[in-house]
Amino acid sequence: MTETRRPGSSGSLRTLGGDLVNIRLIVLALTIGAIQLFVVPLVLLPRDTAWGWLLLPLAFTTTPFWSLIHESVHGSLLRDRTRNDQMGRLLAVVYGSPFAMLKVGHLLHHRYSRVRERSEIYDPAKISRRRAAVPFYLTLFGGLYALEVVTLLLGVLPERAIRALGRWVDAPDSIGGLVLERVARPAVLGKFRTDAAAIVAVHTAAFLAYGPHSWMLLAAIGARALIISLSDNAYHYATDLESPRAAMNLRLPRTLEHFALSFNLHDVHHRHPGLRWYELRTRFDAEGSNYHLGWFTAVARQLRGPIQLR
Repeated sequence: MTETRRPGSSGSLRTLGGDLVNIRLIVLALTIGAIQLFVVPLVLLPRDTAWGWLLLPLAFTTTPFWSLIHESVHGSLLRDRTRNDQMGRLLAVVYGSPFAMLKVGHLLHHRYSRVRERSEIYDPAKISRRRAAVPFYLTLFGGLYALEVVTLLLGVLPERAIRALGRWVDAPDSIGGLVLERVARPAVLGKFRTDAAAIVAVHTAAFLAYGPHSWMLLAAIGARALIISLSDNAYHYATDLESPRAAMNLRLPRTLEHFALSFNLHDVHHRHPGLRWYELRTRFDAEGSNYHLGWFTAVARQLRGPIQLR
């Protein structure tokens, strides 16, 4: 529903102001995406290949870029639902994975986190720690994002094949089967296929634009994969099982917190998923919340590896 501006309607004014802030961030994010994909190879590299180093700082914008997509997943990026989803889909095309997949997967994460989704936990009665460590570390060091990109291949499969694949991968300690079952629904699958085709077209054009310097773009995407995969489960690693709201608030300097769009206040988000990113700090303070760990400490402790089910 589109908010209308009325005298004395402070909620409407706050919503309008929040939309304007997020619109500016969307424009900035898409501009950065365009620079990475096309401006660098077509305008800057022909002048001097040293411009390729610009891709390094641009890679660090991965976190706020994902945070904007995350806002759209929760319907909080723009209050008009149609525009919210359109912007989410557009951002996801630049990100490299269909919005439909990201939305389904993330909403299931909120429902099944620490219940079915607990990637660091292994059952010693079923698998050894050594065997559990292989998929864990592959996922941690880029595999999560790689899996999100690989799902593009689903776009060429018929609905029944996706459903069959979902039944095949379904397991009590995974949401993979549930994700595929929901993506296979006609209303979702059509959007998924459209966005998958757009992603392939945009990124193919980008690699062609880079030409002999394509390795630079590949390295930038690799950096994105590493950042996404390292940070994704840091908020939940070793938290209580059977508790979907279990998440941690991770300490960051206030400047970096703003840069990450308050994604570090993850416990607050899981308890209040309807709040916009700029409302999380206010709720954190109002509730007298505490930090569980520092952000960098939480990311680093995942290197301990899989945790035995008790």
